[in-house]
Amino acid sequence: MSELKLRPHHVLCMLFYEGKGYNEDFVRHMDEVCGAPVDDLRVFLTGGCDEICAACPHRLGDRCDHDEKVSAIDRRTLERMGLTVPAEIDWRELSTLANERIIRAGKLREVCRDCQWITICDKES
Repeated sequence: MSELKLRPHHVLCMLFYEGKGYNEDFVRHMDEVCGAPVDDLRVFLTGGCDEICAACPHRLGDRCDHDEKVSAIDRRTLERMGLTVPAEIDWRELSTLANERIIRAGKLREVCRDCQWITICDKES
């Protein structure tokens, strides 16, 4: 079984990822993370930087230089999915919660309203 440390809103980023990002290094890393098998993936939800943040140009040590914005998106994600941090959860369960309680519930724009990438995830934005 593989493991992944993930901040809450990054489940949404992974579900909609299509090869775009801040720079070439970030995209290459996202390709690796999103392309890895998820069959037995165990996710550890965290309140800070995670595996996706590893190649992000906005990462400053163990925090994000956009922390206020991304932490707010994390809080809204957790609230809609009924989860708290820290948590350990199976990828299938986490992605099902995201799909049912955010995406299919029509709450993506509300949850991710401050995200610069919303037009990738919500084509109606």
